[in-house]
Amino acid sequence: MTSEQIKSQLSLTNLILVFSLIQFLWLAWYFYTGSGGPQELVARVMSVALILQILFTYRQDYFYKFLPPRVNDVIVVFYIAICFYAFWHFHTEFEEIAIYRQGSYTQQDFIVGLLVFLLVMELSRLAHPALFWINVVLVVYTMYGYLSPLDFFWHPGTSFYRIVTSSTVEFSTGIYGIYGQLALTLIAAFLLLAAAAQGFGAQSAMINVMRRLAGRSRQMVPQTAVLGSLSVGMISGSGSANAVVVGSITIPLMKRYGVPGAFAAAVETAASMGGLLMPPLMGVGAFLMSEFMGVPYWDVVARGFALAITYYIALALAVYLLCVRLLPNDVIVAPPVAPYDRAKTSIFFGAVAFLIYLLGYAGMGELLAAIYTAGAMFAVLLANFLYFKYVLKDPEVVKQSLFENVRLCLETHADMTSYLTLLLATLGIMIGLFTVTGFINRMGATLLDLGSWNIMAMIAMAYLFGWLVGAGLPPTATYIIGAVVIVGPLRELGVNPWVAHFFVFLISVWGELSPPTSLTAAVTARIAEASFMRTMWEALKICLPITLMTFGIFTRSDMVVTTGWPQIAATALVLISVCGISLAMFGRFMQQAALDIPIRLALAAMSLLVMFHPDASWATAAAVIVVPATIVGIWRHRLIATPEAMAEFRGDEPPPTMGDPNLLNEAKRDFG
Repeated sequence: MTSEQIKSQLSLTNLILVFSLIQFLWLAWYFYTGSGGPQELVARVMSVALILQILFTYRQDYFYKFLPPRVNDVIVVFYIAICFYAFWHFHTEFEEIAIYRQGSYTQQDFIVGLLVFLLVMELSRLAHPALFWINVVLVVYTMYGYLSPLDFFWHPGTSFYRIVTSSTVEFSTGIYGIYGQLALTLIAAFLLLAAAAQGFGAQSAMINVMRRLAGRSRQMVPQTAVLGSLSVGMISGSGSANAVVVGSITIPLMKRYGVPGAFAAAVETAASMGGLLMPPLMGVGAFLMSEFMGVPYWDVVARGFALAITYYIALALAVYLLCVRLLPNDVIVAPPVAPYDRAKTSIFFGAVAFLIYLLGYAGMGELLAAIYTAGAMFAVLLANFLYFKYVLKDPEVVKQSLFENVRLCLETHADMTSYLTLLLATLGIMIGLFTVTGFINRMGATLLDLGSWNIMAMIAMAYLFGWLVGAGLPPTATYIIGAVVIVGPLRELGVNPWVAHFFVFLISVWGELSPPTSLTAAVTARIAEASFMRTMWEALKICLPITLMTFGIFTRSDMVVTTGWPQIAATALVLISVCGISLAMFGRFMQQAALDIPIRLALAAMSLLVMFHPDASWATAAAVIVVPATIVGIWRHRLIATPEAMAEFRGDEPPPTMGDPNLLNEAKRDFG
């Protein structure tokens, strides 16, 4: 190869591919062997993940636009050099640091720790500015807490040296702690499924299939968003990633058939949020719950199915009731689905079923189950691609390149994994500083004092605390903070650990609907070219009945405490309740308001009784009334509701623009 040919290959894209392949091979070897343990793995692979995050970020845009391009290049090289230096130091000194030098670090240990700490803080400033500024405030508070005039926030303070070492070279906390280990082990293994599906376009193919399954009525078009987000949510574990993948197809589709932009964006927002609930990948919070509870991940998944099924059935009903009032019931022609798309969709659902079999019935470990499933999915998708390309010579497949598909698989996994690793490393710093300052203990004591007076007041206070945290932080951060602050006091007051953790988990999911930081709503609003606040408001209304499920798990606790028939019975009661409340909010029994409103209020009261009455026999008796009333109400709603605010239909309306590319790129890499 000539020097010119070699030089032509030295591109940023190829550099990303090389490091993506290095990270994939290293992680795959660990998933199979477990060699060295998670702490040693993270001490070494963290540097590779940070290099990838630097390269992916730099490929989007310059780090510092106020500086010349060459200066930006030099800074990027310097950042990568820090990663190499940290890799070399932790590779050669890992055993000494992890065992023999704990609490007595050398000057070089501190220098490496300081450089990594500053690098992670700077990368978080670029990717997660809200978390960055919270950590900056916490660093100042950790050092100077003794200056606080309020007793609740007072603490004796600590040195900057202690902040750096606790966040880096101690390994048990901070950047290299449990959160970073989880990102590069269990979560990275499950992300292989999303990468394989993305590489061969299985996700977009599945949405096309869901579009046809949604029906041939204009009123059923928005159900494409519900079914598509449910399907993609199985392997995305993210609301915002769902919004990009599904919303870029379903939102223009809904607008084309007369759905107003804000409502289309709100439907997709509500549907995409289910990606945080939908097993077998339920977002980072589910993996963290498994770690906190000390149980296999399948135990979380088995309980998550109850929440996800309730969520999507109730959501589909709410969307249908609203669409009956919004759109005419005329027949539309469902587009045909290409055989290649049907084949990829079958492979996708087959892989999900195989993963559930390995986890739930074969009892296989999470890492092996994930990599076996991802490997099987990749192999079948590859064979399917070769068959359609070279045997059937499908025109759409002939234009595709196998190398580009494989590259996309590797880069998708590397992008999501490095992005998530940075997020959890940043959260590791935050939780470490919370611990050092004693804030967690003081907040927990406050909640316990409130709970000793009234446990319902404590639950309300915990929900308010979680909601406020979720208004400024992503779901993963909200869950971690809630788990370390809220779960302990709830358990001390006798609340079952499953109920306590799922309560916090659901708060973190609903926090994704809280302005001003809902990335999911921001993405859908950009795609729909609609108002962000209007999108938020419409999505909140659609999800309001389902939000009650957050509190329903306290009375219908079998929904998350156990599995089997008791769980099914509790889930059925909660589902009946939220469907009845949805009908009471969005449906109509009578044309005359004087008759309609009292009936809907009575249905809402009976539905609340089904969910919240502590005696299951009373709840069941109320459910016997709510079920036929809901069925009759849906039938009556179809008869008397008429479109009230139909947008002007324009069959040739072009798809809306995709908005800010940086926002969409951030959403694609998100994982709960």
